[in-house]
Amino acid sequence: MPELNVFNDSSDKKITKGVLVTAVFRGDDKDASEVSLDELERLLETAGGKCVARMTQIKSAPDPGTYIGSGKIKELAELCKNNDATLVVFDTELSPSQIRNIENEVNDGDSGIFVMDRNMLILDIFALHAKTGEGKLQVELALLKYTTPRLTGKGLQLSRQGGGIGTRGPGESKLESDRRHIKRRMDALEEELELLEKNRTVQRKQRDKSGLYKIAISGYTNAGKSTFLNYMTGAGILAENKLFATLDPTTRKFELPSGNEILLTDTVGFIRNLPHQLIKAFRSTLEEVMYSDAVMVMIDASEPECHNQLAVTEGLLEELGASGKPILYVYNKCDVETDLMPKVKQDAGENNVFFISSVTGEGIDGLVERIEELVNDGKTDETFLFPHNDQSMASILYKNAVIADTEYLAEGVRFRATVDAKTKGMLAKYIVK
Repeated sequence: MPELNVFNDSSDKKITKGVLVTAVFRGDDKDASEVSLDELERLLETAGGKCVARMTQIKSAPDPGTYIGSGKIKELAELCKNNDATLVVFDTELSPSQIRNIENEVNDGDSGIFVMDRNMLILDIFALHAKTGEGKLQVELALLKYTTPRLTGKGLQLSRQGGGIGTRGPGESKLESDRRHIKRRMDALEEELELLEKNRTVQRKQRDKSGLYKIAISGYTNAGKSTFLNYMTGAGILAENKLFATLDPTTRKFELPSGNEILLTDTVGFIRNLPHQLIKAFRSTLEEVMYSDAVMVMIDASEPECHNQLAVTEGLLEELGASGKPILYVYNKCDVETDLMPKVKQDAGENNVFFISSVTGEGIDGLVERIEELVNDGKTDETFLFPHNDQSMASILYKNAVIADTEYLAEGVRFRATVDAKTKGMLAKYIVK
């Protein structure tokens, strides 16, 4: 039996017209709801769609059957008909039954209106942007786990095999034909990803052996992380003004003015209400943050919601167990003209905060100076003796220490060097008094 292929891309470039729906319930912040809907519109555009209408309902509580009320459902059907919309996206997580019920209500004959929630749209974007083998496997597994229970059985959801928003996942005809095969496919994906994670662990240990100081670049999606890494290292990463343009971690060396080398790693961006399936699926990728020596939180200083986006990032870093590391708060895109900048700078504080432009290079010298301080923090003068038959670890000293003196003795080679705490720990057994 052929394997499911989660990537059913099509050459059809027709833009999908979509209607966005949100609801404000008792105790909700209406302004925050509008901001979230704005973000949903950007997500739709990133997926290749176009918002043709927006709908907001103020209601005491969600309807268990259709999320919004019956009157609004009828209004939604009219909105779709009048705007030739074939897609409805709810700014929330819908249950499988809610999706089925809404599709039953908004579809008239063969109108073929497709209903999805925020999570499905984000998963769809991840499917569109995954480039590496591991990234594709991670997205496929997350898509299968999330979309399989949400099949409508009506031939609408996930049934269009030609590609486009919501169809980059497995087609319904395949899913319904053999659900046991889906389970086998998910098991196979988990096995493949487990093997890749073991390989990633080996690579990480090799990087650890290098003794180089590691900084993970994290932050809200589209904050300019890839542009920054390209500016610093010439990494050549795709840097687009789109949400989730980068999914796969990229690590590059950067030489500090002192000659010390560090590792900079670009990681997948965060977003509010990031689907749990993606946090779990991309945990091995996000763990690059956990295994770093310091975290650089990139913030889009030109974004009106930058402080709320920072709060989302800090919450996810805490969830990943990385909040206790040294953190550098880097406000990027300071070259963008905006009236918000004075207030952003006033509210940002001064502790480990930097304002830069990854386009012009403004402010980066000060950031590099602080990185140099972090790398040099806790350095001590030590004496090391490497026996003649055990010289392999001496390469770590050459890479990560300032060697003041080298002496060749009968019992081995003795070095007097200034080392950081990390290198000292790695070479502790070679230290002599």
